Amino acid sequence: MSANVSEIYGSLVFNEHVMAERLPSVTYKALMRTIQNGEPLDIEVANVVAHSMKEWAIEKGATHFTHWFQPLTGITSEKHDGFIDPIRDGRALMRFSGKELIQSEPDASSFPNGGLRATFEARGYTAWDPTSFAFIKDEVLCIPTAFCSYTGEALDEKTPLLRSRDVIEEQANRVLSLFGEPAQRIEVTVGCEQEYFLISEDSYRKRLDLMLTNRTLFGYAPSKGQELEEHYFGAIRPTVNEFMKELDDELWKLGIPAKTKHNEVAPAQHELAPIYENANRAIDHNLLTMEKMRLLASHHGLVCLQHEKPFAGINGSGKHDNWSLAADGKNLLEPGENPIENLRFLVLLTCIIEAVDEYQELLRMSVASAGNDHRLGAQEAPPAIVSIFLGDELSEIVDALVNDHESEYASAHKVAMDLGVSVLPAFLKDNTDRNRTSPFAFTGNKFEFRMPGSSCNPSEANTILNTAVAKSMKGFADAMDGLSGEGFERAALAWIKKTLRDHERIIFDGNGYSDEWQEEAERRGLANYRTTADALPCLLDRKNIELFEEFAVLNESEIRSRYEVKLEKYNKLINIEARVMKRMVRQLYLPAIASFAAEVAENLWKVKSVLPEADLSPQECILRKLTEGLKTINDLLVELDETHHAVRAIIDQQNCADRNAYEVVPLMERLRAEVDALEIVVSAKHWPVPSYNDILFYD
Repeated sequence: MSANVSEIYGSLVFNEHVMAERLPSVTYKALMRTIQNGEPLDIEVANVVAHSMKEWAIEKGATHFTHWFQPLTGITSEKHDGFIDPIRDGRALMRFSGKELIQSEPDASSFPNGGLRATFEARGYTAWDPTSFAFIKDEVLCIPTAFCSYTGEALDEKTPLLRSRDVIEEQANRVLSLFGEPAQRIEVTVGCEQEYFLISEDSYRKRLDLMLTNRTLFGYAPSKGQELEEHYFGAIRPTVNEFMKELDDELWKLGIPAKTKHNEVAPAQHELAPIYENANRAIDHNLLTMEKMRLLASHHGLVCLQHEKPFAGINGSGKHDNWSLAADGKNLLEPGENPIENLRFLVLLTCIIEAVDEYQELLRMSVASAGNDHRLGAQEAPPAIVSIFLGDELSEIVDALVNDHESEYASAHKVAMDLGVSVLPAFLKDNTDRNRTSPFAFTGNKFEFRMPGSSCNPSEANTILNTAVAKSMKGFADAMDGLSGEGFERAALAWIKKTLRDHERIIFDGNGYSDEWQEEAERRGLANYRTTADALPCLLDRKNIELFEEFAVLNESEIRSRYEVKLEKYNKLINIEARVMKRMVRQLYLPAIASFAAEVAENLWKVKSVLPEADLSPQECILRKLTEGLKTINDLLVELDETHHAVRAIIDQQNCADRNAYEVVPLMERLRAEVDALEIVVSAKHWPVPSYNDILFYD
């Protein structure tokens, strides 16, 4: 540990504490009104803030500044400008103005925009987001910003998220006002649990598939996988532990509340979990965490893989998105001692249930990616069917309300756990278990959305969740308009019952991995989009467009642009994987298998020439497997090549995605299976790449 945590924590962040110390009182108060109340920021205030921010950054060693933003690439972007301003006498001053703080102009045509910008229409703008603190990274002052086109459309992930935050705050306050509560600052709180793999740089550089696609396109199952269940929460290997220590230090300096670190289920898999924050900062921090993981791994001879399924047959990596609501810092999803009598909690719970059911397709779409297609439903992640887990107590409450038996419901009391050992302390059992197969699970005072993949930017999922819940809150507030006292309570309870009956189908507390659930979900009418190609078109459904437009979170042009960007990215990723796969088969696997077959044939001939009567059936069986395998692999390679080129020629991107999902990807899986089958036949010295055994079980 480089220093006392309390000393280094937030040391590279221009946070509220630093602002209070460095800004004039009038400037600080004006900026706080902008951050907390959304008041417009005067340019004179911006000039004072910019000067103070620059002086602080220079003291910390910064020489440049950048507008740090989230284009539709899934990662962050930055363009560095120096503080330097040369003057006539040959010297230079260090300057940074309020205008430079507030706005910049990156090239809007060079980022994914789904047709919103033509190549010759280059101008775009980044605009300072004062609600997410500026920070220093690699001697550069990074200013979190929104990114929009010259004509005002959002070209990023942050802008819709900020819009959705305002929307849910407005509607939540409408609901709270019905309970006699004054207007409060409503925050969506989020905590992103980040799963990832660490492997050695040496193995990584010997695998073209890992370098270019972040996953292994080939690989036979390791001799030992995760079946002994010894890696989960096991002792952390020294090399990884040193990486985690450095990562903690760097994250803490950036004010990122990294809290928990541990080994995950799969060999070489790990997880980092932060303390929850408001959604905007939490997501900025998650993106920074991912970047730091990738960059710092090389300091320890490692590579960080954030693909959803880098290794077939063992657990993939997700990003569990823990979502809740707070009013002036108090959690609104706390059920209380007797949830069935907590009318406010029941209203909010019902709003969330309704929102998830009504917009289940959008939530599934928000996590759709080529990588996540391999993970969802693969026995370590939720299925592609969205459902809600409530736990025993809340499920019983919902059942009582739906069936008008609430008067007969007896509230569950806290149960003390006695482990039968006198020296061990007794403790109270939680009111809900955990269900790792559920996509959207209530875990005591928050919902855990388990579908997002490791590589995704969680902004979109949270934007959709915020907007959908705001829609339900608005429906409730509109229905209760003008009511108060006992009349309001009766109407609210009636609304809860009717809404729960209408949306009870989305609640499922059982095993999401089972075949029975697939059949039951179909009977219930729940969507089951197995691939990204299936999931994306729902973005253009009129109902979903109207949701975003009603609350001005996205307009139709912005929605259609995102659909096009997602389709294009999916098709490009499959194209890259297919090209890498074909090259590896041609240049590595076919030559290696043929070479070993020739060696076996030569040895067979030599033995037969000396011992004609010897039983050489084992060698002949191996040779037959090799030659037949070579033929099958080559035939599949030709078929994949022809199909791949035919699909690439398709102009319509949705048609292209459909054929990628249902023709190219299955062909790739068949080709992989044939190559993998020969990995355990060919001698290790002939096999051209590190095996799963080599990659996952390094020192």
